[in-house]
Amino acid sequence: MDSVLRALTIYVFLLLIFRIAGNRALAQITTFDFVLLLIIGAATRNALIGKVYSMIHAGLLIITLVGADALLSIWKEHSPLIAKWVEGTPVILVENGEPLKEQMKQCRIGESEIMAAARLLQGLERMEQIKFAVLERSGGISIIPKNCP
Repeated sequence: MDSVLRALTIYVFLLLIFRIAGNRALAQITTFDFVLLLIIGAATRNALIGKVYSMIHAGLLIITLVGADALLSIWKEHSPLIAKWVEGTPVILVENGEPLKEQMKQCRIGESEIMAAARLLQGLERMEQIKFAVLERSGGISIIPKNCP
């Protein structure tokens, strides 16, 4: 029964913390958000199987980590340099139907991945139909098709 109460307590605690942190924390996940969730998962695990002290300790860790993430978010809003360093920048992979091999190599993206995104997102069949393919900061590939008459 103790495990059930611990689980419910942690569930309610995490629900409250993420509601306070706002929806941005659960929007598109960045690398830093992923690391944050991994660490929160480890802290939560310890709280679920440990003693009362471990629940308090986990709560403090989670509040600290979510608070640090919120402060980093604010800092990124006020400093484009920090935002660029933390989130990266979008990279153009295809321009006017021509794959930009150097950018693709740096990003470790192949033509097959670009074409898969083009088919899935825009129903395009050939590279020549793509005006721009952009590797977004989130890791997804955006496709802008050429206007074909």
